[in-house]
Amino acid sequence: MAKVAFLGLGVMGYPMAGHLLKKGGHDVTVYNRTAAKAQQWVKEYGGKSAPTPRDAAKDCEFVMMCVGNDDDLRSVVYGDNGALAGMKKGSILVDHTTASAIAAREIHEKAKSLGVGFIDAPVSGGQAGAQNGQLGIMCGGEQAAFDKAKPVIDTYAKLAALIGGPGAGQLTKMVNQICIAGLAQALAEGLSFARRSNLDLEKVISVISKGAAQSWQMENRWKPMSELKAEGFGFAIEWMRKDLGICLGEARRNGARLPVTALVDQFYSHLEARGGKRWDSTSALIQLLLKD
Repeated sequence: MAKVAFLGLGVMGYPMAGHLLKKGGHDVTVYNRTAAKAQQWVKEYGGKSAPTPRDAAKDCEFVMMCVGNDDDLRSVVYGDNGALAGMKKGSILVDHTTASAIAAREIHEKAKSLGVGFIDAPVSGGQAGAQNGQLGIMCGGEQAAFDKAKPVIDTYAKLAALIGGPGAGQLTKMVNQICIAGLAQALAEGLSFARRSNLDLEKVISVISKGAAQSWQMENRWKPMSELKAEGFGFAIEWMRKDLGICLGEARRNGARLPVTALVDQFYSHLEARGGKRWDSTSALIQLLLKD
């Protein structure tokens, strides 16, 4: 059992923190910007809540974070009430936010100067993966810090792997999102083509999902996509656009060419203009391929 803080109780962080207490048996203190959400978590799982990241992190061996973006991340890490202000030497800070590699490297250097380990550890698997403790977690940082943190991370991971040095976890998550964007658009185009060809979509998917075209998107999103359902579930378009913005920004720095990613991001902007910021980012894409 370890003393652990979890900062950020969104759709991902809320169940992840729950696994730490119920499955891992850890002593867990949570912090959330909206205090009522933290109180709700304590009522559901037990544990404790704290009014600031610093208070939550005090005396903890591990501090896990899952917030919105680079700015949110810095707001909970730095400052008099930030996590680093409350962390002791030898403790480990683990960030599950999907953020930039720049922020990851910056926080790593600051943490290291204070004697604190840091792992950038964005996740894949969505809300269902978080709820079921079956997330894929891609990590960047130093081997010793990763080895120390991995048993705690494994509480909600299907697989957690150290990819490389600081920032490597975030860069790997960018690869993940780049691949998803292209696959989601390809699925939308394939299903649109099948509809216009008057094919039985269920029979089509039953065959092609057993071959080289198979993907998570196909297995889990073909039906709502074919039924033009995209509300109330999944990974929101506004979140995907945030992630793709990080990918495109990094590509401008490293010289990578991402023509398909840039195009799909434009498609998402059109869906946002239709009021679809919270629509599922995979299922909604087909709607741009149908007649208005």
